[in-house]
Amino acid sequence: MAESKAKALQKELSYEYPHIAKVTPEHIENAAEFAKGYKNFLNKSKTEREVVKEVTSLLEANGYTVFDPKKSYKPGDKIYKVNRKKAVLASTIGTEPITEGIRINGAHIDSPRLDLRPNPLYEKSEISYFKTHYYGGVKKYQWATIPLSMHGVIFKKDGSFVEINIGEDEEDPVFYISDLLPHLSKKQDKRTLDEGIKGEELNIFLGTLPFDDSDDVKESVKLKTLEILNKMFVITERDFARAEIEFVPALKARDVGFDRSLVAGYGHDDRVCAYPAIIAEIEAKAPKHTTLTILADKEEIGSEGNTGLDSHYVY
Repeated sequence: MAESKAKALQKELSYEYPHIAKVTPEHIENAAEFAKGYKNFLNKSKTEREVVKEVTSLLEANGYTVFDPKKSYKPGDKIYKVNRKKAVLASTIGTEPITEGIRINGAHIDSPRLDLRPNPLYEKSEISYFKTHYYGGVKKYQWATIPLSMHGVIFKKDGSFVEINIGEDEEDPVFYISDLLPHLSKKQDKRTLDEGIKGEELNIFLGTLPFDDSDDVKESVKLKTLEILNKMFVITERDFARAEIEFVPALKARDVGFDRSLVAGYGHDDRVCAYPAIIAEIEAKAPKHTTLTILADKEEIGSEGNTGLDSHYVY
């Protein structure tokens, strides 16, 4: 049977994106190998600060040095600059003069998450909690009843700081936002999906044990939580006003499906671009045009602030 005119025209004018595994099946094994490094990157880099730390290690291991504006650089030199430990610029000097243009690759390294409020700790019904506010475009109902880990820095009164990472190690505790049991949630079930869990309900469970010998103390569970934090990090409640604490899923990146063709993990947006960008930068050994790789912060809230793409550090 002859092909119809419509079918022939469709072939001529339309385009179907081919399945890459069919076009170049030899790359399947290469992709799986690349994904190993990517999964490791996801596990180590759950906040923008942790991304910068991991990227800096990768750059220095591959011959990059900190940019010095007073120095002259020759083709092949590799340099980088960190902005406030939350953004990175990396470059490989090309053989062509800068007036011939550069090749820019960019991605952001912040992801949707829960941040602590400046005065976050409180007690209710003999349970201690952290109050949060969400950062970026989160679907709030997705954050209840999943294990969370605590990451960030706390700046102390004396100017020193302590780094926090609790919930990633198998021996660490994890944290949760509770939800109602199905047989207790008739009113909640009438809410829209967007309001199934409201922003003001994203409060993180911390503990239930009271401080010993606390009959004359109000909020003894909160006091017990403060005692634990003080023993761990030598901090007080006031120090949270000078802290940058983020809560993210305490889950490791995993292969998905029988064929392991997908990766599940927190932070694909936008580490799925940031990791290939920095690897491409590292592998640019003798480029014709100078490369510039930009890993920026604050994209999830409009690229504002002094570490976002709209700030002057890029220009």
